[in-house]
Amino acid sequence: MTKPLRLALAIAGLATITPALADPPQAKIVVLDRAAIMQYSKAGQDIGKQIQSYANLAKNDLAAQGRQLQADGRALQQQVAIMAPDVKAKKVAAFQAREQSLQGAAQKKDEQIKAALFAARQQMEQALGPILQQLIKERGANLVLDKQAVVFATVNGFDITGDAINRLNQKLPTVKVNFNAPPPAAPKK
Repeated sequence: MTKPLRLALAIAGLATITPALADPPQAKIVVLDRAAIMQYSKAGQDIGKQIQSYANLAKNDLAAQGRQLQADGRALQQQVAIMAPDVKAKKVAAFQAREQSLQGAAQKKDEQIKAALFAARQQMEQALGPILQQLIKERGANLVLDKQAVVFATVNGFDITGDAINRLNQKLPTVKVNFNAPPPAAPKK
């Protein structure tokens, strides 16, 4: 087969698939700022207040325990010089166990806060999903971009964030944050 004939057959073969590729759907884009929804919606603000309040309580509780542990540590340092070696070893080991316990408690509180925030955001996302679908349908959109991905735009009419916040405020003004929520499942590999 000659080179021009192979080229002609290749072009003919592409011609049969080209019409399907030639007319892609016209993109109708809307933009959504998820960070703004979390920050400015009533539900997002409610979640933020509950998380902050719990974090402050945990911080104050752990700080008080930390101060007590420091005071006990100073007292132990003064006593170790006059203790028998076996008693000294037991007291130091007990003190170190208390330190580790406090560190573990702090880590557990941090994990509780993260899990609670994750669960609350999921609850908000579930309420937001149908709202976004309705807004997309109303605008005739077929593509949603995160506002952070938009580099430049000449008009603002494609941003649906304000409408989404208003509708979310009506549908879900508050969210009960569960601080006993299980941690999110690890992604499967």
